[in-house]
Amino acid sequence: MTERDHVTVNDPRGPVNSGGGPQYVFYGVGPDWMIRRGIASLRITREDRVRLADRFVPPPGYRVAADRLEQPGSVVLLDGPPGSGRRAAAIMLLHGFGTDEDADEEKGVRFEELPVTAKDQGRDESPLAPGEGDRFLLDLSGIADEETYGKARHRLALHRSDVQKAGARMVVVLPSGMEHAHAPDLEPHRVTLGRPRGVSVVTRYLRMDRMPFLPSDLGSGGLRRLYDRSPMRELARLAGLVTTARDSGRFGIDFAGWLDQAVHAVTDRADEVGRQVAEARTVPERTLLLATAMFEGAHADIVYEAWHGLMGTVGYEQEATSELARTDFGERLKTLGIERGAEGRLRFERLAYADAVRTYFWANFPGARDDLMKWIAGASGLSGLTTDDRVNVALRFGECSLAVGRPDHLFGLVEHWANQATGTICDPRAVAALELGLGHQEFGGRFRRQVYECAVRSGPLPDGLARVLITACRQSLGATHPDQAMVRLHHLAVREGKAAHEAQEALLELTGRDLRLYRLLIGRLRDRARGGPRRAEPHIRLLAELLRSDRTPKPPPWPVLFQGWETVFSQPPTELWNPLVSGWLSTVASDRAQERALELMVGATHGRTAALHRLYVIACDWARLARHPAQVAVATRFWHHIDHAQYARAESTGRAGAGPRTTEETR
Repeated sequence: MTERDHVTVNDPRGPVNSGGGPQYVFYGVGPDWMIRRGIASLRITREDRVRLADRFVPPPGYRVAADRLEQPGSVVLLDGPPGSGRRAAAIMLLHGFGTDEDADEEKGVRFEELPVTAKDQGRDESPLAPGEGDRFLLDLSGIADEETYGKARHRLALHRSDVQKAGARMVVVLPSGMEHAHAPDLEPHRVTLGRPRGVSVVTRYLRMDRMPFLPSDLGSGGLRRLYDRSPMRELARLAGLVTTARDSGRFGIDFAGWLDQAVHAVTDRADEVGRQVAEARTVPERTLLLATAMFEGAHADIVYEAWHGLMGTVGYEQEATSELARTDFGERLKTLGIERGAEGRLRFERLAYADAVRTYFWANFPGARDDLMKWIAGASGLSGLTTDDRVNVALRFGECSLAVGRPDHLFGLVEHWANQATGTICDPRAVAALELGLGHQEFGGRFRRQVYECAVRSGPLPDGLARVLITACRQSLGATHPDQAMVRLHHLAVREGKAAHEAQEALLELTGRDLRLYRLLIGRLRDRARGGPRRAEPHIRLLAELLRSDRTPKPPPWPVLFQGWETVFSQPPTELWNPLVSGWLSTVASDRAQERALELMVGATHGRTAALHRLYVIACDWARLARHPAQVAVATRFWHHIDHAQYARAESTGRAGAGPRTTEETR
């Protein structure tokens, strides 16, 4: 329930592969990594919206905005103070106008977030093209300068016109401090939201987590100050930390103890870390503090190795004396408030202290960030780390880098980890880090652009990196920005390399469950099939696969299929035609409702002799293997359509001369 740091709506439990094809995810991160400072997800899938709806407290002005959005074609602009939950309100406003979510998904009705600026899109991406019932979110709350806002206003005007004409709906979150720059014609559509009651927000979250407490437990003076001043994201974090304290089993057995730990975590940790770092003046102490914060939860021996690696990275030369003559590791840990669990795994004694340590070091030692990136690149692969450990380290590094405005560090590690993978293995660190970047509210557009630039680059693309991009498009981008996922997967699917087939499968999976994307992809492939034979060949191959009967949405979109067949059959006949035509003949034999395919396939040849001959041969081969009279009957009807087309061609040729010929006919 926040805005640019919106951290309350998602409960990620690992990506889900909803269709066929490989899935390269081997980690199980907990739900808390998305709710840390500066890390906000753009995921607004149905599951996320349902979770938010359970926890959402409508702010003052919400009912007015809902009434304004009632009419199809409406656009509502939300204004309000930072931290008041405008983004969550925008999502809930749009969510409220979904009639039947399952039916909407079948029809391809969209619920998407729009890119803020044109630079967040690829050069060849399609325009918005909304349809009736579509719902769009445009979050401009992260804009801080008038030049960027001016460009965003121009895009908003275009989107508004398209939305109104199509009968869609759009909610726009306006930036704070830009009231003087708002366009006057949009003023009637602006609604100012107030701040929800903080105690209501915390109460709702705690109740959804089945927390046992009384209303009087939330009435202390310190809590009231948080209710009145803290952004909604901090209140959501507070409630989440109470749950974390309970579930850890380390902070007592009653609500008062859990709440006390959570309040200290959100109010005092930064000062506590600052004092500890000031007291810990030596490099060994500070590097051990940071190494533990980055690897918290890992085995003590691993943290020890990572600690020594960090000291070496920052150029610290250890004492020449024997290790047995130095302060022992356990004593160092105890001095820093670090405890060793029963399984030998390290953790800080205080709740959420590791988060505060990481935040402090990245904010206050900017000159060390490059060294820290080099250290994490290698240390996250230390032998003995579990896959979950590795992914946690990658996410913690990404969280810190994005919080201080260094997305380049995170993407640099994505490429480094991805290119280290061998065979068909997809590095889970790279996938998790990339999905973190793609889902970040401020830098998500930049990561989407970088994925696009990798997909379209003219030089070779390492298979390891390609697989990471494919997996992120399949699991993350496909849920938040399906059009952009389709474009990137298309470019990856027609590249050279072993990963191209995996990109094709991911692309066909994505478009197979969305009729609108299916139509868009056929249009893209038809456009690219008009190039020269060498340039067109991979697109034709992909188009032929897309048009197969087992890939087609139900019911079949006949006009779109006809256009696709028309493109394939305008090319010289190839072996690509065999599975395409045979598959449809088999489909018709088992389902007479698909009979129209026979006439449309023949019609898509436009009577070209070579194409008709090839269809006839394919049907003969298919009928020769027939085991049922219905199959022979289908072949006979198909031959009848071919004969009719040949006769019509002959009649037309006799009167007006030959029409357009294929390459094969001119040989």
